[in-house]
Amino acid sequence: MAKILIVEDEEEIAMLERDYLEIEGFQADILSDGDQGERAALTGEYDLILLDLMLPGRSGYEVCRRIRDQIDVPILMVTARTESVDKIRGLGLGADDYISKPFDPAELVARVKAHLSRYQRLTGGRGEEDGAIQIGDLRILPQSWKVLKGEQEIKMPNREFALLKFLAENPNIVFSKERLFEAIWGYDYMGDSATVTVHVGRIRDKIEDDPAHPKIIETVWGAGYRLNRP
Repeated sequence: MAKILIVEDEEEIAMLERDYLEIEGFQADILSDGDQGERAALTGEYDLILLDLMLPGRSGYEVCRRIRDQIDVPILMVTARTESVDKIRGLGLGADDYISKPFDPAELVARVKAHLSRYQRLTGGRGEEDGAIQIGDLRILPQSWKVLKGEQEIKMPNREFALLKFLAENPNIVFSKERLFEAIWGYDYMGDSATVTVHVGRIRDKIEDDPAHPKIIETVWGAGYRLNRP
């Protein structure tokens, strides 16, 4: 079920949008403030954003720009302003479409469906890659050699990715530093198992909510490391 965020300060319009979307099987949440809408959008929980232009707290233009700078998600601007310059500005900031008030709710739903379908075709869907590993909001994509936290891609050098991938493909098993070094670096590599400790620390800094108290990659004292996966 696709999840839609409605950022709209006119309650009647927001409720109308939500009602029609829910009839079509979507889940929809409403926020009426630009600052709140931006924070919610950046959690990466939503598949599409319906964004009003004139909002308290922060304008739709600014919210659109800030969202687009950080995540890739379809954004449809919904506004009473119909001047071409406003539409051009919105699209230039990264909005995918623009629908003017008053609007036909059926047309709004049709546009939402069209943009979701287009986005899924372009990206292959969210987390649909064969062999993708999901751990909370963390996704590891072995085929495309990517790691994502929410919708934000985490850049990892090859050894870090290989180590994370190995642990994720063998979850809930304790591996010694020596075994991990052998698996990732090999016997012929000039180094020692202390390299594993350094790389685990770097990975934790990137994937853990609180690297000082890791929940995903746990240290088992005197034994090694274990990746916890439900």
